[in-house]
Amino acid sequence: MTTSLPPLPGQAALRTACADLTERPRRTRRTPALRALTREVSLSAAQLIYPMFVHEGEENQTISTMPGVLRYSVAGAVGRVGEALALGVKTVVLFGIPTDKDDLGTQAYADQGIIQVATRTIKAEHPEVTLIADTCLCEYTDHGHCGPLCEIGGELTVDNDAALKLLARTAVSQARAGADIVAPSAMMDGQIGAIRSALDAAGFAHVPVMSYAVKYASGYYGPFREAAGSTPSFGDRGSYQMDPAGGYREALREARLDTEQGADYLMVKPGLPYLDVIRVIRDASLLPLVAYNVSGEYAMVKAAAAAGMLDERRTVLETLTAFRRAGADAIITYHALDAARWLREETE
Repeated sequence: MTTSLPPLPGQAALRTACADLTERPRRTRRTPALRALTREVSLSAAQLIYPMFVHEGEENQTISTMPGVLRYSVAGAVGRVGEALALGVKTVVLFGIPTDKDDLGTQAYADQGIIQVATRTIKAEHPEVTLIADTCLCEYTDHGHCGPLCEIGGELTVDNDAALKLLARTAVSQARAGADIVAPSAMMDGQIGAIRSALDAAGFAHVPVMSYAVKYASGYYGPFREAAGSTPSFGDRGSYQMDPAGGYREALREARLDTEQGADYLMVKPGLPYLDVIRVIRDASLLPLVAYNVSGEYAMVKAAAAAGMLDERRTVLETLTAFRRAGADAIITYHALDAARWLREETE
């Protein structure tokens, strides 16, 4: 039953003045069903990738900078993957936190390294999960940089070509443990080609490479570095990660180089401050594109929601929809399980 309110003084005259409107977009937004009918952008749990930190301890550990995110024991990770699958989140990406670190990051490619052990254990229990292994060295080196160090111009920096050999060795080790996808994040020149060649030579031509092709030196990584224990002991990563003011040409160049070297997926990281870059890469590339909704973006929403400043559910779903609208095919997000739960509730 529709109840009509009495017209306000002068309202009829206003309506008469607008009678010549031929286009009224509000007509198609009047009800939830009408709005859903012609939406161009969809969001589903299957498009979400859940990032997980795995350590060598026996207990799960809280992370002060990331409420709701844990460092999982291997057993805890197995259980959490089961929860993700039950919610329709079919893909996870693992970040390893080793007990022992050294200058070469040897635990990154050790057969009994934390990622290798966790991968074998998770896949044994949940063979249906798509498991991505983060392929980097920064969590494993005692200096926190993404490869062995050398001196150039009187300053310490990462030895690019030496790092390539270790990254390739890491990727093969991860594939041998059962990783479905390897994801190089070190931003070393030539890393995709080196890893692709090593995988093919080792009999893993079927394993895709998800390239962190467009990864910026960003302040939004702070909570992740606390979670993973990967803060550099000196300097920063500005000599190998991208300059936020570098512009579109640098982003397109990095994406092109990784595509030519054999990348199967491209990624833009961080996500929210670089929605424009996601759109530019989407328009330029035919490869599947992933956006990383990084730790700082997650922490800001959690902090604002805890302070009563934002509706967490509405804000998260709007943010993830923005990534899809910008052109991302999939989204790595710490909100994945909450978002999947909320999306399910909307359809029930």
